[in-house]
Amino acid sequence: MLEKLFSPKSVAIVGASTHEGKIGHILVQNLLKYKYKGKIFPINPKADEILGLKVYPSLEKIPEPVDLVIIAVKPEAVLETIKVCGQKNIQAAVVISAGFKETGPQGARLEEELKRLAQENGVRLLGPNCVGLIDTNSRLNASFATGMPERGNIGFFSQSGAMCIAVLDWALGEKIGFSKFVSLGNKADISEIDMLLALGEDETTKVILGYLEGVEDGHTFIQVAQEVSKKKPIILIKAGVTSAGAKAVSSHTGSLAGSESAYQAAFKQSGIIRAHTVTELFNYAFSFAVQPLPKGPRLAILTNSGGPGIVAADACDQSSLQLVRLQARTVEKLRSFLPPMASFFNPIDILGDAHVDRYDKALEILTQDDNIDAILVLLTPTATIEVKETAEVIVKHAKEADKPIICSFMGKVQVEKGVKYLKKHGIPNYLCPEDAVDALEKMWQRKHWLSQPLPEYPQIAADRSRVRYLLEMAKREGRFHLSETDAKEVLKAYGFALPQTHLARTREEAVEAAKKIGFPVVLKIVSPDISHKTDVGGVILNLNSPPAVKEAFSEVMLKVKSKNPRASIYGVSVQEMVQGAKETIIGFTRDPQFGPLLMFGLGGIYVEILKDVTFRIAPLTKKEAMEMVREVKAYSLLRGIRGEPPADVPALVDALLALSQLALDFPEIVEAEINPLLVKPAGQGIVAVDARLSIKKE
Repeated sequence: MLEKLFSPKSVAIVGASTHEGKIGHILVQNLLKYKYKGKIFPINPKADEILGLKVYPSLEKIPEPVDLVIIAVKPEAVLETIKVCGQKNIQAAVVISAGFKETGPQGARLEEELKRLAQENGVRLLGPNCVGLIDTNSRLNASFATGMPERGNIGFFSQSGAMCIAVLDWALGEKIGFSKFVSLGNKADISEIDMLLALGEDETTKVILGYLEGVEDGHTFIQVAQEVSKKKPIILIKAGVTSAGAKAVSSHTGSLAGSESAYQAAFKQSGIIRAHTVTELFNYAFSFAVQPLPKGPRLAILTNSGGPGIVAADACDQSSLQLVRLQARTVEKLRSFLPPMASFFNPIDILGDAHVDRYDKALEILTQDDNIDAILVLLTPTATIEVKETAEVIVKHAKEADKPIICSFMGKVQVEKGVKYLKKHGIPNYLCPEDAVDALEKMWQRKHWLSQPLPEYPQIAADRSRVRYLLEMAKREGRFHLSETDAKEVLKAYGFALPQTHLARTREEAVEAAKKIGFPVVLKIVSPDISHKTDVGGVILNLNSPPAVKEAFSEVMLKVKSKNPRASIYGVSVQEMVQGAKETIIGFTRDPQFGPLLMFGLGGIYVEILKDVTFRIAPLTKKEAMEMVREVKAYSLLRGIRGEPPADVPALVDALLALSQLALDFPEIVEAEINPLLVKPAGQGIVAVDARLSIKKE
């Protein structure tokens, strides 16, 4: 897709300089220093030669075809250069120049013009305000970065130039190989979505890494990432996780949602592996690049020290991996040569006086056990262990095994030669056992992701015309928060069951309504000016008699008028009190990048205090809706504890799917919340007791 960008046969540098240390000089220098094999055309109207190359006064004067232009001139001159690219049929450009939207409104206007010109002239544009790009396969260093990574199978892109340079320097020090290394800059044209597509198709790239600060087209990003992550692992760092994404805070959903929640959900739904540090980024990348994926979650730990083995076992217990129970025949074989004091269970401790032969024999047995999906080898540099020789036997067994083997040789000086040998032969080594377990868990999660079918989104039957009418009526009346009655009508149109409800304007009407419904009942104030009824004393529960209803009616009206005297009050709703049900909450807000962000949690203190909630991006699959329900820490309450019957979880899943569909069908609904959504015992369904919907102000 971006062949001319990564594998050009010729490169022109607009803004090439004769002065050492200037960006225009470094760009030419990097092309020569790292042995780019294509033709190089420096452009500078005031020079004849740069670093032994003939210099041309302008892009128009180059008599041969040009595949790629690297531009390092003033912003206004960048625009003129793109026009010339169109005239000469040059289809790719890297704009190093700064001075665009990062500088303010005037720069933003320049960037919009640059984007327009690039589209009109058929030029794919990297940047502006970027470090450039490196392709180790074509030996192209079209950047002003210092250094060129070794050739490898990891592709990296970054939205931050500074992060790009820092990661490159770190990778050079660690001798980590790359296929491609790309600085996206301001993303006037080529974005993270383009890079995912390009690296997904690139035969030299096995693992995709990236540093994100933001995503502008969240829906397309998820779609592309879902597709690409089925081919190759995508490992991303997302910066800026504390900035608020969803601005609406008039509900629990809005107050709990934010950009971090949206990105977590988007990554989870698209198969992206999240790294939180640069160290994690490369810890995961190296494992994926050199080791096979585990067939399952069952892990065996081999160690010459009990302490690190326990640390690894604890980390395993807190992960999705399983510390496998060794088969009897495996234990028998281990007993045949290990000392009686050794641990023959998992972790397998071959003791501190072990020599290389114990590792060798133990690994031979463990690699042949079909009950083991992955092996973690721990080593502490005791006086007896031969570190380099142990690394050699690990490599030997890893080549023959069809399961991942990774290591944690703990220490620095004493284990250095062994660690280098492991790395050279494709065995990841981690300083700490916890990091090794973490990397293995990510590998198992990827294996699980690959086994999942492509998403299927169920279509929900609904009375959409009824909802459209209710929303249009609210807009015409200037109401941007639907009344409770209208909000419930919207839910009813999407298949939600509602409690029996009657509006009462007097105490007598309230009593008559309660008799029709049947006791016990709930009284709630009805007012378009009051969102949170409980806060103003506008809700009274569990009323069991006509006198209680009369007294409650008066109490509600008095409290509300005293706390909110200007509120317009329509009356009091008398509502069936649903008993024997679990209280939950579901809702959505609209994230600026990803659209409808759905939330689920258990009601009461679980959402108010513990914030025990989960999020996903619409649309939802049935599996994703079920995962939302199971992920909350209080899920055991829904399954039924201490003799309580289990709740109707399938009905809850259907409710989430219906709300997801509502969010997609009506983009003008910016926020919705059903709180509480009561879940009855299994087979009895759900009841939407209270609802709030807000629509966009035109």
